[in-house]
Amino acid sequence: MAAEDMVWGRPASLLGWKAYLGEDRQGDVSPYAAPSRAEDLSGLPPAYMMIGELDLMRDENIEYAMRLMQVGVPIELHVYPGAFHGFEGLVPNAAVSVRAVNEYTEALKRGLSR
Repeated sequence: MAAEDMVWGRPASLLGWKAYLGEDRQGDVSPYAAPSRAEDLSGLPPAYMMIGELDLMRDENIEYAMRLMQVGVPIELHVYPGAFHGFEGLVPNAAVSVRAVNEYTEALKRGLSR
């Protein structure tokens, strides 16, 4: 088993899309269902994103964050070394998990205090 398949791999992603969209659709997915597919990201609210280095969706998350930056959307992106999808829930006492939870909790507090 590859590290990226420890919790969420390609088969789970395909099943998730099918369950979410109700059918197998590849090209005509609404940007409301998948915001990263929208052509114009300007005007979106500030975003906080976190992803594990070994997560299957790492690269698309980084690409989305970069697209947000390019149109001036405030974005805070964290990539956690050695972490897989769901790491903070599966190994909550690991140092990287504790750090991640603390960081996203603080980001949420900042966002809600505006």
